Amino acid sequence: MIPLRDTIKSKTVPFVNYILIALCGAVFLYELSLGAKLGQFIRATGVTPADISASLLQGHMVVRPALTLLSSMFIHGGWMHLLGNMLFLYIFGDNVEDRLGHGSYLVFYLLCGAGAALVQVYAQQNSTAPLIGASGAISGILGAYFLLYPRARVLTLIPLFVFFPVVELSAFFFLGFWFLLQFVQGALSAAGGDAAAGGVAWWAHAGGFVVGAVLLPVFLLLRRL
Repeated sequence: MIPLRDTIKSKTVPFVNYILIALCGAVFLYELSLGAKLGQFIRATGVTPADISASLLQGHMVVRPALTLLSSMFIHGGWMHLLGNMLFLYIFGDNVEDRLGHGSYLVFYLLCGAGAALVQVYAQQNSTAPLIGASGAISGILGAYFLLYPRARVLTLIPLFVFFPVVELSAFFFLGFWFLLQFVQGALSAAGGDAAAGGVAWWAHAGGFVVGAVLLPVFLLLRRL
């Protein structure tokens, strides 16, 4: 299912959301300029589960692996990876920013991304393949949106072989089904011995969604204080 737009109008200009989208786009353009050095860049900025696990086992987090929990969420592996993530962020991020406030939204986004990465690290502790992408952070935004706007309507494109119907679904159904799909795919990949089957970090998606849903009430409470 591909979201096209939602029915909730933001009351403020979501400039933090726009900046996050622009940063991801700018970093991706930089990636394209690296040529043969791209692999080295991804290894340096992506989250390597084995490195994070080793740091945690030593009882402290080494600075460089810790920083990748943030840098990795601005790196993408291709145009489709980038555009798919930015589409979801554009549609759902503005309303969450509207409710949390600009500064809190940025902190929330980064915490969701770091939390999602740690869930994936736990799922594949010995992996040396770098994890990259904003999908963990965006999953946290989806978890927050799910709680904030369950009755919102999402105009959705559903690819069905040669047919592409556009239907309007409730956010509760759209995001609930999305989360269920990530969870089931994560469980199946773990059962097959690969927590990132097909190069997709399913547990980062499902974990990020839960992290966002758990953090949302905390951020809403802090905003009232």
